[in-house]
Amino acid sequence: MSTKTLLFRGLLTFAALAAIPHIFAVYTTAGAGTSTHFLTKIFSEEVVEYWFSLANDGSLFYIIVPFFLVELVRYIFLKRMSWHLVGDSIANVLTLVAFLAIEVILGLLFFYQLYFWVYQNLSLPALPLNLITIISCILLADFAYYWDHRLMHRIGVGWATHTVHHSSPHFNMSVAYRFGPLDAIIPILFSIPLVMLGFNPWLLLVAELFVQTYQAILHTEIIGKLPKPIEYLFNTPSHHRVHHGVNRQYWDKNYAGILIIWDRLFGTFEEEQEKVRYGVSEPIDSVNPLVVFFHGFTRLFQKMSQAKGLKNKLLYLVKPPGWQAKEGQ
Repeated sequence: MSTKTLLFRGLLTFAALAAIPHIFAVYTTAGAGTSTHFLTKIFSEEVVEYWFSLANDGSLFYIIVPFFLVELVRYIFLKRMSWHLVGDSIANVLTLVAFLAIEVILGLLFFYQLYFWVYQNLSLPALPLNLITIISCILLADFAYYWDHRLMHRIGVGWATHTVHHSSPHFNMSVAYRFGPLDAIIPILFSIPLVMLGFNPWLLLVAELFVQTYQAILHTEIIGKLPKPIEYLFNTPSHHRVHHGVNRQYWDKNYAGILIIWDRLFGTFEEEQEKVRYGVSEPIDSVNPLVVFFHGFTRLFQKMSQAKGLKNKLLYLVKPPGWQAKEGQ
């Protein structure tokens, strides 16, 4: 797909999604009709927080953890249980702890204040907390996730952090929580514009967490392909297995969070056909949590140190993974 087509489709989709809640807000303020009353009813933050808590925290305790235990039983039954898998799962949990520590520290010191400063000073009129706004926020958070995810695959510094998530040769629920050092930072580039649209930063954060929670549930080999209408519209375990595939035809495919239609619309969809092999093209062969967490940046800085000239060193930060500086430049 050409860059011009990609840009046109992206901007058109973003504009359509961004306009919906504002149109309804103006329509409601004008008092035009009552047919959309249930869609525009104002909710308290406590009620919305309860809904998202059920979806996010509830999924962790009632779906993800129990499902992981089932996966472990399956590994035993298939005689695939190994110390490497156990060590890999422990490393996944420890990278999550490190990721959360970075996220909490930066959030308290900077991001929380930045989001609300933008919301109060640079955003469009604040949107009411109703069903239309909530659904629109989730859709836009999902749309932003697609582009954030795609960016992390296509620039050096993005891949340096995101390769942590892909480096496991296994595919189970614990891999969903295998994070890199900057995984909480790069998404800010896509979150700030959504705050500027008038979405409450708190609502945006729980919507983004909802997208992440949906993603986590996809990390399993137990579920095969689902009915075709679901596979066509939504991201599924089958689609996400493709995304984690080291098979050449699966590289840089299926970036979606919740809706796979973004990949279909922007030319990055690939169906699961050949059996998926998991990992990265340059395996790390380690379950040491420190190696797992930092290996992407270790490799990036090694390439930068070997490059000649400041320009080539800096290009490694923004060029796609696999890019090599030419000799003599």
